[in-house]
Amino acid sequence: MQKKKTAIVTARMTPKVKAQLQQRAQDANMTLTDYLCICGLGKEIVRVEGLDGVLSELKAQGRNLNQLTTLANMGRLTVLRGDELIKSYAVLCEQVSRLTEVD
Repeated sequence: MQKKKTAIVTARMTPKVKAQLQQRAQDANMTLTDYLCICGLGKEIVRVEGLDGVLSELKAQGRNLNQLTTLANMGRLTVLRGDELIKSYAVLCEQVSRLTEVD
């Protein structure tokens, strides 16, 4: 559940600092608001380079797995060793998740 953001904070800064913050937020694929909140709360932003292609493929495989599951549940398809497929996909998701953890 996403909380509604209703509080407003106004900050004065030079155009150069604003541009730098906007660039850092963009580099982190975040909005400026989210970037400033995370930095201000002392949380570390982790960016893993080269992961975009892997995540795209992982999402595609997840969609395919969901489609196979739906067809199997409808009786239109028989999936052999489906449990192994699901376990393998879960392991892959966990490994990708561990890449973003901070020590």
